[in-house]
Amino acid sequence: MHLEGALSPAVLFSLAKRNNIQLPQDDAAYASVEALNERYSRFTSLDDFLHYYYIGMSVLITETDFYDLASDYFRRAAAQGVMHAEVFFDPQAHLSRGVSYTTVLAGFTRARQHAEENLKLTSELICCFLRHLPPAECMSTFEQPDVQASYKDGSVIGIGLDSSEADFPPYMFQDIYAQAGELGLKRTAHAAEEGPADFARSALDDLGVTRIDHGKRIVEDETLMRRVAAEKILLTLCPLSNKCLGGVKEISELPVREFLKNGVRFSVNSDDPAYFGGYILENYCALHEAFDLSAKEWETIVANGIEGSWCGESRKEEMRTRLAEVIKEQK
Repeated sequence: MHLEGALSPAVLFSLAKRNNIQLPQDDAAYASVEALNERYSRFTSLDDFLHYYYIGMSVLITETDFYDLASDYFRRAAAQGVMHAEVFFDPQAHLSRGVSYTTVLAGFTRARQHAEENLKLTSELICCFLRHLPPAECMSTFEQPDVQASYKDGSVIGIGLDSSEADFPPYMFQDIYAQAGELGLKRTAHAAEEGPADFARSALDDLGVTRIDHGKRIVEDETLMRRVAAEKILLTLCPLSNKCLGGVKEISELPVREFLKNGVRFSVNSDDPAYFGGYILENYCALHEAFDLSAKEWETIVANGIEGSWCGESRKEEMRTRLAEVIKEQK
């Protein structure tokens, strides 16, 4: 889940007014909250979505803006039963606008603390790098003192790789991932979403990831699928995102049955919920409506998500206990 992807049109317009940011005048989508919501319902591709995604980021300026954005997401997530969230953010998209890393991190950190104290929702931050930018620029961001300090003090526990996938294979970023490994950071990457299954193999071999974001196309490579299952690599499936961006025409086309049959672990996620018409509960419901999953299958999916998360063992045990309680209630 990308925190910037939780920027709802209502919050976007509010922050634009607060910060005196003029939204594009030549795009009718920015005429109103309703018009922008309608435009979000008909993305034609990943790049079409990213065009609006990066415009949205322009309204995020102050620490309070980032706090308000993250707090809005955490409130929605908690209301839908989320106990723990591991969330991405894109520092390069803010640094390029003159917004400091410390500003971004301070806002998100304050929101995380508030969510844990008041909503009982824990979270971890993952710093993503924009793969459409040159690897050298990504490395420069990775090496910034403020960024390195956030890794060392545990404010940020891992790195990821996002943005346009097809033309930017994972191996291009192996130097960053090697250094992240030396620091003991968790590592994940978007792979095999719009790119081929082999991008997931590259993420494993060249980047040393222990999780793959999306990863739906690994079903096209049986050898790779068996490897992912054997190594207990978690895929973070995002059903509504895949449909909205044209990765599948219908949710029922996702390889959910193949993954369950072959022991491939996956969790269900919301990706960029403000843009794709649904937060976590809507994604769960969409998957259930498409596949009529049994309580046992849902137990497996949720349990795999818990095991594949990067929180501490005590928090995992709390979630396992809650899962067992929910399953018992269904019997």
